[in-house]
Amino acid sequence: MLAELEGALDQRRDAGLFRSRRTLDGAQGPCVRIGERTFVSFASNDYLGFANRPELVDAACAAARTWGVGAGASHLVTGHQAPHEALERELAAFVAPCANARTLVFSSGYLANLAILTTLAGRNDTIVADRLNHACLVDGALLSRATLVRYPHLDLAAAGRALRNARGQRIIATDAVFSMDGDIAPLAELVALAEVHDAWLVVDDAHGFGVLGDGRGSLADAGIASERIVYMGTLGKAAGVSGAFVAAHPLVIESIVQAGRSYIYTTASPALIAETLRASLALIRDGARERAHLARLVDAFRAQVELPWRLLPSRTPIQPLVVGGVSDAVRIAAALEARGFLVPAIRPPTVPAGTARLRVSLSAGHAQEDVAALAQALHEIAHG
Repeated sequence: MLAELEGALDQRRDAGLFRSRRTLDGAQGPCVRIGERTFVSFASNDYLGFANRPELVDAACAAARTWGVGAGASHLVTGHQAPHEALERELAAFVAPCANARTLVFSSGYLANLAILTTLAGRNDTIVADRLNHACLVDGALLSRATLVRYPHLDLAAAGRALRNARGQRIIATDAVFSMDGDIAPLAELVALAEVHDAWLVVDDAHGFGVLGDGRGSLADAGIASERIVYMGTLGKAAGVSGAFVAAHPLVIESIVQAGRSYIYTTASPALIAETLRASLALIRDGARERAHLARLVDAFRAQVELPWRLLPSRTPIQPLVVGGVSDAVRIAAALEARGFLVPAIRPPTVPAGTARLRVSLSAGHAQEDVAALAQALHEIAHG
């Protein structure tokens, strides 16, 4: 059995698909230290630069002294504490996917999406999903035992045909901002499809919350709200801390409380995390300066990069350069690392075969000079 595992790992190495962890010797930020070297990092989802903000560090320390460092139980036993309740109320009011929305907090977005889809769908139902959705939406659909129909990326006509042919309860599931392409789902049109076909619309806004729509996320950016929307936002990316939340009609939320296995059977995240997130939410509300700076960085990067590789259209902090081959993507990432930049090479199965890429993640913590230096390094590698 061990020989079989070793053989499979060797095959992965030979194909250039072996993944390794890096150990950072310090806090997350626009610059990170690994061993004796410091790198400018374009490899995190800390879009607003909050992961090491002094205000949040202070909030975490103060909360730990008041609430301890562990919740001790699941939310439905004794793990649900006053900071969790306060955070849920504030998130529901801030995102407001519909009137009188409620919110549940989770330890991760993965757990949140599993809970949503396994609660709303069963064997006799149909989930219609964008083909480039995040793995947790795919896994949630598979665990629900519903029929899963995956439509070509952003293809509304194909989604509509799938809904017309669907059986049972219909659910549309989509990323809002697609994590490897940086493009945005047509949420207003998907809500309209949900209305026509009497379906739920499950929106994973992991990469839009805090950044788009004055921080309120992709729903606000699209100008939509509906009782059909079940919204998931993560709290370890732009919010800079950890966890996730689901916001929806109160009946949806109560159904997840009663039937969502990944909610019921998981120890609650510590109350100190919830208190830190409340401080983060206050920063997000007042984060117009950070978002404006981030938008300027996006524009600057796109204006400065003229390369043989395809820069995908994106107005988000996710700026993907599609290289094509796995070995080329790994080579370019290594050349950037040698110059002091961390930019991950994204390879199959995370992205389709033939579309290996560099995923440049911008942060409000970066300076214009950081972006200019990265653009220069890319030009040197491409033309050197």
